[in-house]
Amino acid sequence: MTTAIDLALAGLAAAAAGAINAVAGGGTLVSFPALVALGVPAVSANVTNTVALCPGYFGAARAQRGALAAHRDLLRRALPVAGVGGLVGSVLLVVTSESVFRNLVPFLILLACALLGFQDRIKRFVVATGRAPGASPSITLLAGVFGASVYGGYFGAGLGIMLLAVMGLALDDPLNELNAMKSLLALAINVMAALFFVFSGKVAWEFAAVMAPASLLGGHVGGLVAWRMNAKVLRAVVITFGVAVAVRMLL
Repeated sequence: MTTAIDLALAGLAAAAAGAINAVAGGGTLVSFPALVALGVPAVSANVTNTVALCPGYFGAARAQRGALAAHRDLLRRALPVAGVGGLVGSVLLVVTSESVFRNLVPFLILLACALLGFQDRIKRFVVATGRAPGASPSITLLAGVFGASVYGGYFGAGLGIMLLAVMGLALDDPLNELNAMKSLLALAINVMAALFFVFSGKVAWEFAAVMAPASLLGGHVGGLVAWRMNAKVLRAVVITFGVAVAVRMLL
């Protein structure tokens, strides 16, 4: 039976996840394990986490909308691909058995930790890779977006870094514009996944109802204080926590 303390702890985890996402990324590595620790089955915890944190992506996409004007053609092609990929990933998650997903989770968490750990190097690679500015989306780029989107719908932690790396292989636009496209694509992926999850019967609504507003509040606070915080230190803390969770689940 879910208690008020359980709900309060889930809300705190969601607020922390929202703040971490605003400062350094990797908030899912806090909120997802928290739900599992509170007794929510792994698949349901991942589904609930996606639905609960989805509102936070609206704020990120809206805040960066001014950097998207030069990429309307690319986005017209990439957004449907991202949405379909997110839907495919969410379907795969729901049809995955609890035991199989729980065995996969430690490795998914370690992958997310690796993406987070190499975030700065990936960004430097994106900046250094030479491509034609404003290039039209290639089949390779769209295939990469689709692959990242399937991962995003299935698990999602580290999705933003994965999308940034994919776009860096095909485009040479300024990093702020790539970040804006990444945020919009992540929004499409998570909205499609969340819409499917809503009707999957696997959302722990008592937790989602508390976590959604808490993540919004955490994201807002994190955005306000981001410039005062050392993102590298916070990222290191999140990675350490994620690795510890993965090792504990493996053992």
